[in-house]
Amino acid sequence: MASVQVSQRDSVFTLTLNRPERLNAIDLPMIAEFREICEGLHAKSPRAVIVTGAGRGFCAGADLVAMPSEGASIGERIAAQMASHFNPAVLAFRGLPCPTIAAVNGVAAGAGASLALLADICVASRSATFVQVFGPRLGLVPDLGATWTLPRLVGRARATALALLGDKLDASTAVEWGLIWKAVPDDTLMAEVNAIADRLAAGPTAAFREITTALAVSLDHTLEQQLELERDAQQRRGNDPNFIEGVAAFREKREPKFR
Repeated sequence: MASVQVSQRDSVFTLTLNRPERLNAIDLPMIAEFREICEGLHAKSPRAVIVTGAGRGFCAGADLVAMPSEGASIGERIAAQMASHFNPAVLAFRGLPCPTIAAVNGVAAGAGASLALLADICVASRSATFVQVFGPRLGLVPDLGATWTLPRLVGRARATALALLGDKLDASTAVEWGLIWKAVPDDTLMAEVNAIADRLAAGPTAAFREITTALAVSLDHTLEQQLELERDAQQRRGNDPNFIEGVAAFREKREPKFR
């Protein structure tokens, strides 16, 4: 059975982490499969991609039970796995040419929380929790990009406390802090996420990717650098037929039909 299941509805793809007996804990086969799927999606012209978990949780983090026990030192093995599997998977997911949505159904711990926060939009069920187990439980540093996403989402003070204390953050507080977009009733999670995906899929996905990229780098730029980035992006988008369609729809007082 595939550890990541893929389903398609029109141009919306859903990737479901599928090790429910382990709360979808990530082992090497799963992360390799996830990376391969993300890289393969480029050829399928997705307009939105959803990632969620099977069963009663989103993802409990890395599967520590499945870690290889032979070879170099433990630290060297972890670093090698990050270099060969985990980090390339992160970049493959972030490099998708369309908006991404995380549908967090239950616990998102450690690398599971990191994966959820890599999505452009994160929606959680009200019973969901987010917890940074790396430091206080394992003596490790948050990974899968969490040291990059957390301070950008909630600020340095909250990011530091979450990483050092490992307290569970409920979905409602996660919304209040700006960690995620919204929390919804458990039984409506996928309906809500599918509705968001449909809205994004009907939009100008190339412009959406430019927006998310511009926002991601903005904290590392001066105002002057960001203004130059905006100028260059507008040049590219202004030459796109979708802009012409958007202007025409505005003038004709109708909904635009983007490609």
